[in-house]
Amino acid sequence: MSHSARHVKAVRNDEHKGDARKERWREHRLARRAELVQAAVRAIGEHGAEVGMDDIAAEAGVSKPVLYRHFSDKSDLYVAVGEWGTDLLMQRLRPLFKVNDSANELIRRLLDAYLGLIEEYPDLYRFVVQRNFTDRPVATDPVSNEKTVIANSLARLLGRYMRALGLDSGGVEVWSHGLVGLVQASGDWWLDRQTMSREDLTTYLAQVIWSGIDGVLRSAGLVLDPDENLDLLDETYLEVVPNEEHG
Repeated sequence: MSHSARHVKAVRNDEHKGDARKERWREHRLARRAELVQAAVRAIGEHGAEVGMDDIAAEAGVSKPVLYRHFSDKSDLYVAVGEWGTDLLMQRLRPLFKVNDSANELIRRLLDAYLGLIEEYPDLYRFVVQRNFTDRPVATDPVSNEKTVIANSLARLLGRYMRALGLDSGGVEVWSHGLVGLVQASGDWWLDRQTMSREDLTTYLAQVIWSGIDGVLRSAGLVLDPDENLDLLDETYLEVVPNEEHG
């Protein structure tokens, strides 16, 4: 092998090692950032939605300057915590979206999973929704993104059912976003008041939601039993489709 060829090979090996080191460092930073987000979630649970950076740093066992090495500012950390909460919610909802159950069972399980999560993490929910922690406008709003992902995924599911029944699916996005807003607003009220059990709230919301669906079906001349299994489609699970048409 010529000197020139050996030199080229050495340069390529050095570049490969350099790329590998960069990738390991990137993975390390991502893992460390995830650990700090977990510490923030624990600090919120202990100190409430008014938690401060000092509280989070203490929970993580680091100084505030170390936090700022991984998050550009408080708003960056706020967004990361919000994304953690959204991911957790989707993990709980996704396996519940099997469609070969009765409408009542599906509606109640989804409602109970959502309400159960905000009951389990009330201060985290308030932290994300109230946005008191942010020190600047955020380009990514975790609450808005969460609502969009759930509504779009619900619209996809409703659209499949409407088409399977031979009905116009043009309204599914409107219905889905309206349902998500209804549940979120009711959850906000319930979390602050706690004047009824989660089971009762789930029952009341399920009644409202089914009544709306039933009204749409009856206007098209269809009557379905909400307690009978839905066999219109093969097993389908929640699909995350934040930017998709559902006509």
